[in-house]
Amino acid sequence: MPEPRAGLGPVAALGLAWAGFAAVAGNQDWATIDLGGDATDSAFASAAASTLDVTAPPVTALALVLLATWGVVLVSRGVARRAVTWLGLLAALGVVTFAVIAWVGTPDDLTEGTESARQATRTFWSYLGVVTGLAGVAASVVAVRAVRHWPEMGRRYDAPGSGAGNGAGNGAGNGDGAQRSVVPVEEQTNLDLWRAIDEGHDPTEGSTH
Repeated sequence: MPEPRAGLGPVAALGLAWAGFAAVAGNQDWATIDLGGDATDSAFASAAASTLDVTAPPVTALALVLLATWGVVLVSRGVARRAVTWLGLLAALGVVTFAVIAWVGTPDDLTEGTESARQATRTFWSYLGVVTGLAGVAASVVAVRAVRHWPEMGRRYDAPGSGAGNGAGNGAGNGDGAQRSVVPVEEQTNLDLWRAIDEGHDPTEGSTH
């Protein structure tokens, strides 16, 4: 079977990209009226375009939430990480839902109440919003299914003190701590020093000169 953890980078990159595109698309006009050459129609169309909001704010808001969840997935682990992938999937489904609602209703909203006979047309951004929302759902589904197999950030980035006590106790019980304490600092390699610091020990403590 292929190694599932290899998919973290590509899936996260695509998820971030699609969420970013959806956030941008939701902030653009999703419909426009062809002004044509008739002065009367142009006046009505211009008035409608200037007084109605033809963007999709919910799409942008939920896309930003989706972006945030991908960031958390990259730096978290365990149960919290799995919960965030589900939150990301819900946000992606919300993006698709509001994108489809805006895609269907925005053209009619733009022409409703005007005396212009011209029809509103959907812009490129409306199609991009729907497509990126669907792609975001696909990436989120992959994340929910594969997150257990993805590599996690090492505990060396945790807050100090979260594991130092356990490391010191284990060292005292199995002799590792005693062995490290009797080795002079100048005789330890750089790797030994960094390993001691990573485990919460002071490499100079108890050294003999």
